[in-house]
Amino acid sequence: MWRVASACAIGAALALGLCVLVPALLGFQRYVITSGSMTGTYDRGSLVFDRVVPTSALRVGDVITFRPPGQAGLVTHRIVSVRTVRGERVLRTKGDANRVADPWDPFVLRGDQQARVAFHIPYVGYALGALSERKVRMAVIGLPALLIALVTLAGLWRTPAEART
Repeated sequence: MWRVASACAIGAALALGLCVLVPALLGFQRYVITSGSMTGTYDRGSLVFDRVVPTSALRVGDVITFRPPGQAGLVTHRIVSVRTVRGERVLRTKGDANRVADPWDPFVLRGDQQARVAFHIPYVGYALGALSERKVRMAVIGLPALLIALVTLAGLWRTPAEART
């Protein structure tokens, strides 16, 4: 039973590590979906992976992760319109689960590049979100370290006769 539980824990840790590291090595940025505005497409707790593309490549229907004008955090929403006004590309965005377009619309993306969603993995964002909590990180690091220390101490305390068998 102990071996099965430890194998499952190691497998889960490796899978989470692969979900995070491999896309990063391939040039993707990752973001956790924390609200329900994209429910149905990217549910809360999904981990979305974005590829940075030129802003000129953005089209209606693309989902982008951006910092809206006057907002503190990042938002992942779909582009519902693109217009050119006085030489600038003006965008309107909307969450798929929202009935109306975003309140900061329309806006201009500053910069030549923008993060566009390439793919997502459902529910993995919950694990990454949990790891952002100090107590969870301490448990994830501390518990295995404690177990290793206990096994090592138990090996040191064995009598020489027990060690030979």
